[in-house]
Amino acid sequence: MAIRRSATKRHGLPTIVQLRLTPTPAQADALAAAVLLCNQAATVVSRLAWEHRTFAVVELHRLAYYEVRGQVAGLGAQAAVRAIARVAGAYANRRATKKRAHIFRPHGAVPYDARLMSFNRDARTVSLWTPTGRVTVPYTGRPEDLKAIDTLPRGEADLIYRRGMWLLLVVLTLPKPVVREPVGGFLGVDQGVANLAVTSDGAVLPGPALAGPVGGNGHVRTLRERRHRQRRRLQKKGTAAARRVLRRLSSREHRMMTDLNHQISKFVVREAERTGRGIALEDLQGIRGRVRAHRFQRRTLHSWAFAQQIAFTRYKAARAGIAFVLVDPAYTSQACPDCGHISRANRPARGRFVCTRCGLAGHADHIAARNIATRGVAGWAAINQPHATGLPSPRRDRESKPPDSAGGS
Repeated sequence: MAIRRSATKRHGLPTIVQLRLTPTPAQADALAAAVLLCNQAATVVSRLAWEHRTFAVVELHRLAYYEVRGQVAGLGAQAAVRAIARVAGAYANRRATKKRAHIFRPHGAVPYDARLMSFNRDARTVSLWTPTGRVTVPYTGRPEDLKAIDTLPRGEADLIYRRGMWLLLVVLTLPKPVVREPVGGFLGVDQGVANLAVTSDGAVLPGPALAGPVGGNGHVRTLRERRHRQRRRLQKKGTAAARRVLRRLSSREHRMMTDLNHQISKFVVREAERTGRGIALEDLQGIRGRVRAHRFQRRTLHSWAFAQQIAFTRYKAARAGIAFVLVDPAYTSQACPDCGHISRANRPARGRFVCTRCGLAGHADHIAARNIATRGVAGWAAINQPHATGLPSPRRDRESKPPDSAGGS
């Protein structure tokens, strides 16, 4: 019998909360043994999958279940099942680019499901499987996260050991609000390298609109260039002290850009919610393959975090019930939003737009954001266009199919 998910989990919005575990030394040793064992089992399954070219989860389970339990002593039945599913997921999206079997890091994150963990909400403890038996570990977190753990449907969790701390990242399901109609139009956002984001209202992000230590886009570029020079100098030095500094600096730039993208997406969603508008962004999938860059600009091109910014804006808009669309990015910075004239001559300089027909002038990124906002209105109208049968559009409802004819067999 198939297990059906609840309506909340099927139609809700996933989110993740982070809990900090406070195990005793003996419990920490047991958790460390579980992490090592599960990653070892995943590597064994991965090699079997690569050897037999079997990557679908059902076929891989039939191939590897008894084999991995025989090779990895102390591995539980459900831990083996999760290891197999984890391997199938690792090969799902990157199978074509793989040249050898995927190897899992010994201390990598390990997934736990409802059969491997259970929560005691009153005592603020979680029971986790380990090779030597279950351990009951207290957990702490932000008040809003603890309240979410108590009230929202829970899914899987990842057990992580990071810088001396044991963390549990738990997937929760939020109720999905109804998307409101964008009565005020759309707020267009143009993404770029010189300016990370410019809205159709003229706000340049990051900038004075965002409070924080980063002063603007020029400051961001300066910080990233400084980090690049520092990493290159330390890598060239190659001493033990240089490697220690590199480990200390690892992921610092990534954390900075992630924080900036969160701030930008939060500002855009808040502004759209305040004005009753939707949000329109460019569909930049495959942009790296389409854009030709000079060799001195390739590092900047391939370090863009546009996909992350789009993902952050999308899920924040969904939580607020705001309409969100991706539009075609073609000629957004060469088209005039007033007369519609499209020409490369409309861009006399990188950041300058002057329409050769009507004379409209302005910053090129602001003009592009205005065009994106206009395309967002058209795109939302196409999404909500009624189906020919009178039923809802099949693009939004899988069940909207024409009724069977009365004369059918």
